[in-house]
Amino acid sequence: MKKQKEVFELRIESLRVLGEWAAACAERALPIYEELNQGDPRPRAAIDGIRIFARGGKRSAQLRVLALDAFRAAHAAKDPAASAAAQAASLAAASAYTHPLVDVQQTGHIVGPAAYAALAIEIDNQHDPLLGNAEVRRAIEQAPFEICEILLNMPARTAGKSRLDKMMYELDRGLRDKFPKMG
Repeated sequence: MKKQKEVFELRIESLRVLGEWAAACAERALPIYEELNQGDPRPRAAIDGIRIFARGGKRSAQLRVLALDAFRAAHAAKDPAASAAAQAASLAAASAYTHPLVDVQQTGHIVGPAAYAALAIEIDNQHDPLLGNAEVRRAIEQAPFEICEILLNMPARTAGKSRLDKMMYELDRGLRDKFPKMG
């Protein structure tokens, strides 16, 4: 018998705040993609789509299409930094569909846009970890209360082995520590 997943309350207003923050994080890496893939509007369209939702628009099927299109752009990109930048845009658009599950996998919908943007910036600058770490810190500093509130309903991430996993862990940990009285 399959164990039923535990859920928590997740308001649409919180998803809108998440979407705006995710878009701001992803947009910081977007020039990396656009410089190498001129004429491909898919990642920018995904960011524009999540911003429309974040500012009161509907969570439509079109937003899912935009997220998938940016995902496809990430996989088609030849450059790893450009791929990570497009993945950040894809995850930003998909953040509107974060599920209210008490599941560590769902944390990727929250920290993924910022982590992929930080990775893109790091790779684009000769894999300089100082720049990636600075981008992670900036994302944490810019995160509003609602982001941390959502995250605290989910299990904490572990560090993992890849650079991306480590960035996601640092984002998760930093966001949880930002408002320690909540937990």
